[in-house]
Amino acid sequence: MVCGLLAWWLVPSRAPAPSGQITFATGVRTGVYERYGTLFKQRLARDLPRVELTLQHSEGSVQNVARVASGKADFTISASDALATYQQEGGKDASRIRACARLYDDYMHLVVPRDSPVSSAKDLEGMRVGVGEKRSGVSLVTSRLLRAAGLDMEHDVHPVREGIDRMPALLSEGKLDAFFWSGGLPTGAIERLAERTDIRLVQLGDLLPRLHEQGHRTGYYRAAVMAPDAYPTVQRGRSVKTVAIANLLVTTDRTDPALTEGITRSVIKSRDQIGREVHAAQKVDLRTAIYTDPVPLHEGARRYYRSAKP
Repeated sequence: MVCGLLAWWLVPSRAPAPSGQITFATGVRTGVYERYGTLFKQRLARDLPRVELTLQHSEGSVQNVARVASGKADFTISASDALATYQQEGGKDASRIRACARLYDDYMHLVVPRDSPVSSAKDLEGMRVGVGEKRSGVSLVTSRLLRAAGLDMEHDVHPVREGIDRMPALLSEGKLDAFFWSGGLPTGAIERLAERTDIRLVQLGDLLPRLHEQGHRTGYYRAAVMAPDAYPTVQRGRSVKTVAIANLLVTTDRTDPALTEGITRSVIKSRDQIGREVHAAQKVDLRTAIYTDPVPLHEGARRYYRSAKP
């Protein structure tokens, strides 16, 4: 009897596995956020079987940040520039937002027909330009890129507020002259567009100095290059200079630490599985996941990273 009690005392008690229902805000249909969320839901069903995850479609990063901060979603993916903007503009409960992991970078695309005269964003004046939905990260970055090019999105172009689920078809049908997109490489919707329409990617690298002149909020954009194999049939052996932005998986300090620890673990461990279908997810790395500026890590995420140290 005494031995049995002693054995019970010496064996550390295990907290019950996280359970319940949570929501995950993704993005527009056919976008990388949406596909990542779908695959992550499948993985989480195996890792945390008592947690039921529901996906919410959204317009993108700007809406995602507001949803998480307000409690309308428990987790989401957002670009770091959208998070910084929400903080700096005094968004409600901005101080409660916490990060689980840095995931992968979004690359800005400027897509035009192959025979378009556009060679820089400066050439878009007067054209019909897809700029993303109103509350998307695409729209946020596009307005700043156009400003860096000396153009006003509301007055110097004809903005078409559609997402990646609609812009490729509009370009193919001749109803758009160009569109911007911010997404991981490669974005499936652009790959599929290239199968039916001869398109070209326009460099955006020349805008970075003027972009950074717009203030602290634009400090989250960095110079990047789309390698020739990102879209082989489009780039035809040529790299494309552009701008990249880090994506973060975020929640709030209201979320249970044990749940957040489990979610973070599942995100890191699922990299190879999800990366087979969402190539951008291959960039998720334990060594860089903790760099979540401008958002501090959630305590549950910290627990995971401490335990995962080699």
